[in-house]
Amino acid sequence: MRNITTDFLVIGSGVSGLRAAVELARRGKVIVVTKDIPTESSTEYAQGGVAVALSDEDEVGIHFEDTIKAGDGLCREEAVKALVEEGPERILELIEWGAEFDKEGTKLAFTIEAAHSRRRILHAHGDSTGKELERVLINKIKSFKTIRRMQFSTAVDLIIEDGRCSGAYVLKDGEIITICAKSTLLATGGAGQVFSRTTNPAVVTGDGMAIAYRAGAVLEDMEFVQFHPTVLFAPAAPQFLLSEAMRGEGAIIRNIFKETFMKNYHPDAELAPRDVVSRAIISEMVRTNNSHVYLDLTHRDSEFIKKRFPRIYSTCLRYDLNITKDLIPVSPAAHYMMGGVKTGLNGATSIRGLYAAGEVACTGVHGANRLASNSLLEGLVYGYRAGVAAATEESGVQKGTVPDLRAKGSEAVESGLSPMGSNPSNFRSSELEEVRTSLRRIMWERVGIIRCGESLNTAMESLSRWSNILDMDFNTRRGLELKNMLTVAFMITESALARKGSVGAHYRSDFKERGEDWQRHISVKKKMDLE
Repeated sequence: MRNITTDFLVIGSGVSGLRAAVELARRGKVIVVTKDIPTESSTEYAQGGVAVALSDEDEVGIHFEDTIKAGDGLCREEAVKALVEEGPERILELIEWGAEFDKEGTKLAFTIEAAHSRRRILHAHGDSTGKELERVLINKIKSFKTIRRMQFSTAVDLIIEDGRCSGAYVLKDGEIITICAKSTLLATGGAGQVFSRTTNPAVVTGDGMAIAYRAGAVLEDMEFVQFHPTVLFAPAAPQFLLSEAMRGEGAIIRNIFKETFMKNYHPDAELAPRDVVSRAIISEMVRTNNSHVYLDLTHRDSEFIKKRFPRIYSTCLRYDLNITKDLIPVSPAAHYMMGGVKTGLNGATSIRGLYAAGEVACTGVHGANRLASNSLLEGLVYGYRAGVAAATEESGVQKGTVPDLRAKGSEAVESGLSPMGSNPSNFRSSELEEVRTSLRRIMWERVGIIRCGESLNTAMESLSRWSNILDMDFNTRRGLELKNMLTVAFMITESALARKGSVGAHYRSDFKERGEDWQRHISVKKKMDLE
């Protein structure tokens, strides 16, 4: 087993990981581990934009109020305050580094999305905002000679010594590498691939959440999964996100009979919060006995549509859909995790030496339901904050004391991690793929947009049949991903069962009211203990 020593380890290369790496690189050597190519992350696919109070008509206080309202009573106010107050500085910094946001004349162009009371959504190249942020941040980290990037490398588990994180075990080219660092930062994104229908890229399998859980970290709010209402639904087409900005620009949702219906569900109609729109669409699909509804932007000028949504326009054309003339078939899909590894305002987790930022983390900034376009801003603000804090972490690891994954009595072994290199018994790769497909289908059907005690218990029974996988060792990326997906699926389902009430994105048909003690945050620890 190869050992590598560095000052700082960042696992993940989306907006939060890259922004953290910039701060860490000012203080020492950094290794950024990414499972695929550096640009393959949820950041790359973020279309709508980044919310920030920079327009003449907006104020930080109004952005704060909108975020709190969207979070449905479960936001941590101090976390939201940091987000909206520090957001403008992080965006102006990006512009200084070369970010090219769309403009109207000489001024920045802003649009509006659901649950925002002001036009505050900055966008780039129409509908490729995340791609632009990633371009700028990758160029920025290339300017640091202290940053080393490891591509096609999968984090296996964290190294824990005396209750402290001192790095991670990483799988690369079939070999387990020990990376020792004085502080480790998780920026692995969410867990959308746990569901069969999701906007998330294939790499988003809950890895950071799972390895943090196995290391003994506290996770929180795992029941709160946001489902995006409008995702392309067409034969042979990918589950392609149709940005909420389309509704901000006037797109109408129609049922299979071409009837509008959102006013029947919420006074804000198409601009109602995402959870409301998703449930309304599901209800309408059930009522009309169909698998989709339509998004209609045909009443807008065709040249405006092409200029404002060039990526969506060109993608849909590949599947014989002209969004300037055709109704677009859509249905909801899993999109964003509000819950994750619990952190403070500086990204510190419950384990010393371990930090987290972005979607893998739960700062409480999103509460029970994320306000649209706050995620890229969170990645910037909390990536910066976590990077600064992790850079000042005092090393708890001394040279020569790096634990061997195979060493008897090490934390990894005591946690149930078997020696690496042995193949999981009684499973062929085809069987693992079958389990993966079944797991994703069960989570979508039983732990999806509308839940109840019966569906959740059915899901738990199904997941339990595969619990032996949690004790297995895998030396392939696909095997490790399945183990992580199953770990996260358990946490989501267990937390959803524990919350006997409906709040934000968590909706139970058997407990439609908020329920008693609804403002509590459900924490998940090792062995699935709930608090």
